[in-house]
Amino acid sequence: MSAWLLRRLAWGAVTVLGVLGFLFVLFFATAQPEDVARRAIGEKAPPEAIAQWIANHGYDRPRLWNPEDPLDTMLFEHYRRMLTFDFGRSDADDVPISQRLRGGAGPSLALTVPLFLLGLPLALAVALLVAFFRETYIDRVGVVLAVVAMSISILIYILGGQYLIGVLLRWFPISGFAADPSVIARFLALPLLVGLLNGIGSDVRLYRTIFVEETSRDYVRTAFAKGAGDGRVMARHVLPNAMIPILTHEVVRIPFLFTGALLLESFFGIPGLGSITVDAIHANDFATLRVMVYLGALLFVAGQILTDLAYTLADPRVRLG
Repeated sequence: MSAWLLRRLAWGAVTVLGVLGFLFVLFFATAQPEDVARRAIGEKAPPEAIAQWIANHGYDRPRLWNPEDPLDTMLFEHYRRMLTFDFGRSDADDVPISQRLRGGAGPSLALTVPLFLLGLPLALAVALLVAFFRETYIDRVGVVLAVVAMSISILIYILGGQYLIGVLLRWFPISGFAADPSVIARFLALPLLVGLLNGIGSDVRLYRTIFVEETSRDYVRTAFAKGAGDGRVMARHVLPNAMIPILTHEVVRIPFLFTGALLLESFFGIPGLGSITVDAIHANDFATLRVMVYLGALLFVAGQILTDLAYTLADPRVRLG
């Protein structure tokens, strides 16, 4: 297993280095430092201010090669900063990016962790119920509702939830966030409800397909032949044996809990990492954007490794080598 882990880490490192190279081309080879500076401090800024801004952010270095000092290039500095997690300052307001990440991690986790912990068992329970009554009206209605739910844009859920629950019923605030434990639940209730409604359709549709496929296996027919009831077969046999594809779908989501939910945080005024990413896009903040993309690549690699490790826990027959 150690050899497998080393190989996966090596391939993950190659993937991350490739992503960093792509980010350099995307952000530096296709954009002039003067253009970035004008977006940050204004189109009418004097040339002296633009030159000073470029020098302060290190964009005055040669991009690929410096004959006087090969290490004094934008490419080397780009890799050095990302690989050492020295993210520097925002292009938009000079705030340290690491400080902004630390401030946004808490609100993001406060939303995404409950969303994950509530959504997974809810989707599994509904999918098991629908698969239990397969080829009946309950199954057909469940599939139709799941397809309808997954076909509706998340923007409809957000706007509809804000208007119905926040404006008409006035149960919860439609926007805002407070870290105070006494009121945080009120601010998170509506985005959690919207997130659950948005995700449950696709999850139930997928899990129901997996469960129905498992019910056609030989071990299920053997269990029925021994007199096991439908409920016992679904809970004790079908569910454990269906965990491999479910883990593939769910475990890879776990690392991305740290990056937040872009639209939910943006529309509900939650100052998390997703909201930071959206604000960086609007402000043309290239420094923050490349950091968020880089962290997403790291989390994706970590999610793939965690998924393979989870296979061994779900199925003892799986061997990593």
